[in-house]
Amino acid sequence: MNKKTVALTEEEYRQSINLMRDGFMLDGVSVRPNNRIATLEVIQASLGLRLGDVLRLKMSSFIRDGERWRLDFTEEKTGKKREFTVPNQVYHYIQEYAYKNGISEDSKLFDLSERQVERHLNKVFMKMGKDLRHYGSHSYRKYFGTKCYLENENDIVLVQELLQHSSPSTTRRYITISRHRVEQALEKTVGSLI
Repeated sequence: MNKKTVALTEEEYRQSINLMRDGFMLDGVSVRPNNRIATLEVIQASLGLRLGDVLRLKMSSFIRDGERWRLDFTEEKTGKKREFTVPNQVYHYIQEYAYKNGISEDSKLFDLSERQVERHLNKVFMKMGKDLRHYGSHSYRKYFGTKCYLENENDIVLVQELLQHSSPSTTRRYITISRHRVEQALEKTVGSLI
């Protein structure tokens, strides 16, 4: 499903979430607000999970661990066991969504199919003028990886661990580093040598 997606920029992330929450016109047709999919994508971008794994989440998927919450599950795509602490802010965001929408502890948070999500995202990205061959739900996972990389001293091994990749080369393909940043790094390095 990856279809050579690219990571969203911060601006693209914010714009896409706002479009989903507010609704918009596309080719003369009204696309209604869809807070469910907006919430789903905020979670995907906040935890770096694949779409299929977010769609399987229930409130009972979150396990209290002292003052924190932990997510324990097996990844659908890889079959790998995954366990990690969920930031309290993310957990409370999900909890509030479940409460406001009357979702019980053992019900799926999002009663949607991957196809429904992708179809709606296609409309959002079309509205944004993006090439649908490069944008989709996986763009939110790649946004997470890129953001973690940039905000954690470019620690590729940390991002590899967070995304459960088998090698740093896989992770490197995920993160988006602009050509401008690469050129700046090169100039800075070379400048200190000459």
